[in-house]
Amino acid sequence: MPSIKYDPAVQNLLKRMPKHVQASFSDEQLSHLKVAIGARQWGEHALDCRGVIRFFKYRYYFVVLAGRNRRQLSQAEKKASSVAQAIVVTISLFIILLILYLIKSALGINIFQGFSFGIWTYFKELFV
Repeated sequence: MPSIKYDPAVQNLLKRMPKHVQASFSDEQLSHLKVAIGARQWGEHALDCRGVIRFFKYRYYFVVLAGRNRRQLSQAEKKASSVAQAIVVTISLFIILLILYLIKSALGINIFQGFSFGIWTYFKELFV
């Protein structure tokens, strides 16, 4: 197994130290340092919005980050991601079809004479 000293995050940390200090760390110490600074390795994001909201005497911060996922995912994370993606695609398709159906109904277009799902009637009663 290669030394932790070749890890990019660890190298970035070490290059900011004098040479004699760099040489004094063991692999175990460097591993613990990497874990300690790991939360600060944000990188570049397509959307990076940070701010502070003042609420009475308290201040709350918020961070919104979005971008391409470059992490290595575990099998469980890959499976959860696939399931979530399938759910989002299914719901999106359902909403698009519903909107198209409502537009068709609003224009008075009947594909099957004498047959209706009743969605347009329900929609008109609810909103119109």
